[in-house]
Amino acid sequence: MHNNKLDYSLYLVTDSGLLGGKDLAPTVEQAIQGGVTMVQIREKHLSSRDFFQVALAIKAVTDKYKVPLIVNDRADIALAVDAAGLHIGQDDLPLTEARKLLGPDKIIGVSTATLEEALLAQSQGADYLGVGAIFPTNTKDDADSVSLAQLQVIKAGIKIPIVAIGGINGSNIQSVIKTGVDGAAVVSAIIAAADPGEAASKLQQLIKG
Repeated sequence: MHNNKLDYSLYLVTDSGLLGGKDLAPTVEQAIQGGVTMVQIREKHLSSRDFFQVALAIKAVTDKYKVPLIVNDRADIALAVDAAGLHIGQDDLPLTEARKLLGPDKIIGVSTATLEEALLAQSQGADYLGVGAIFPTNTKDDADSVSLAQLQVIKAGIKIPIVAIGGINGSNIQSVIKTGVDGAAVVSAIIAAADPGEAASKLQQLIKG
């Protein structure tokens, strides 16, 4: 496991539906300038061709700032744009198969909501875990809920990095970081912000406490 030196502290997940007229690539760039340390493209509604084009555009931005780009769910797109890695959910391609496709050097993250799921993903070779949803969120309506106490239990039982996700914003990010997790994943608090760079900067300041 070579990836544990990565900075997971402020992990941006995209959702073009929240841009409100902004363009995605400049929004991601401003967010990185503000302090985002990892970017995941999650665009469930796009065709494969459009997802590929978006991924290429975002990859140009993340490469410029040497920030890892993770592709949600789509191993083919991750390979096609040579992304840093892939993030998969419990209903996506199994981790063991994803690893065969991507090889040993790519980052693979897995969404988990219980210690049992987390331990299984860790044993199968996940590089990090996304745990949530910590707070109610509109961006993923099927997510299981995970309390801060449960998050702390999962963090205590797991050796690989954990990124908390779900409804995280400026008002609650410090309570999440206090559980000892390695980072917070944010969607609308940055993507929907009028000034994504400023939003990211404020969140990063709160993370550093």
